Amino acid sequence: MQTKTKWHIDQLTSPAGHPVFVLRFDGDIAATSKAEFQGCYQSLPKESSKLILLDFSKVSYINSSGITLVIQLLMEAYHHAQKIYAFGLSPHFTKIFTVAGITEYAKLFRTQADAVEAF
Repeated sequence: MQTKTKWHIDQLTSPAGHPVFVLRFDGDIAATSKAEFQGCYQSLPKESSKLILLDFSKVSYINSSGITLVIQLLMEAYHHAQKIYAFGLSPHFTKIFTVAGITEYAKLFRTQADAVEAF
């Protein structure tokens, strides 16, 4: 049975003093997650959110529809000149994101600290 997607946003500051927004997801990401997934991104201030981290550390399942949601978010972020970094993916989903070409638009990191440090 699919677990409902939950989310919240944290704001951090990079070592260089730039704002960093962390979109934290919990549960499964599938077609039924569309409103939550897009709503989370849409709630960000576009002019000040130049680096966005996607936290998948509490996501247990992402199906093909969920991958599509991630790709849609990446395309919108690209049009707003935003960088997307993702972290907390299991080795399985790291491989899937790589094969699906997501790594062309989002850098993947093991931890939040690694992602923030890379900015």
